[in-house]
Amino acid sequence: MDRRHFLGVTATAALGLAVYSALPERSDLPEKTGYAEISSEERRRSRFLNVPLTTHEGREVRFYDDLIKGKTVLLNVMYTVCTAEAICPLATANLVGFQEILGDRVGRDVFMYSITLDPANDTPGVLKRYAKAFGVKPGWTFLTGEKEEIERLRRNLGYVNLDPVKDKDPSQHSGMLRYGIEPMERWAGCPILSRPEVIARQLSFIEPGRERPKPAA
Repeated sequence: MDRRHFLGVTATAALGLAVYSALPERSDLPEKTGYAEISSEERRRSRFLNVPLTTHEGREVRFYDDLIKGKTVLLNVMYTVCTAEAICPLATANLVGFQEILGDRVGRDVFMYSITLDPANDTPGVLKRYAKAFGVKPGWTFLTGEKEEIERLRRNLGYVNLDPVKDKDPSQHSGMLRYGIEPMERWAGCPILSRPEVIARQLSFIEPGRERPKPAA
């Protein structure tokens, strides 16, 4: 990736963070007289879709109930057959470095999810081979699903470009990493090509009372 392309990705990522800071809320909140009467769990649930997905291991899951409810998570969107403009292989390799820094925390108290934007091609089998090729370890799950559900989830998570032409281009959405502590409603983001130790440090900033991961030597 040349410098111009990297700067473009970074700029797109910054825009993505601004969009993500105000996640669109769903319309299925219980009808109550005031927002203050809505419980924390109801409010948290209202922010995310609970669409059905399939993991790279072939397991059927629900996005909110099974993957992010009550957890600390990292989210990114990707696809396995990338164009010259996309950064998916670089992003995946970079996140492998992050996973190595956190060690056995991944899958125990931090969970990583990569959601394909090309479900027609990225079947569970394709995603499983992709994860194996990069040396992905347990605690990091690749996800696919029905095209319509993936599209709804993409938009719900804030992977949106205000230019409708660019919004249809998957490469416009692969430059941003989202992370958060769902029960505490703490969410943030950073460019996905940030150094792994920087991502680990950024995550530590929103973790109360946890020992901050030490950067690799």
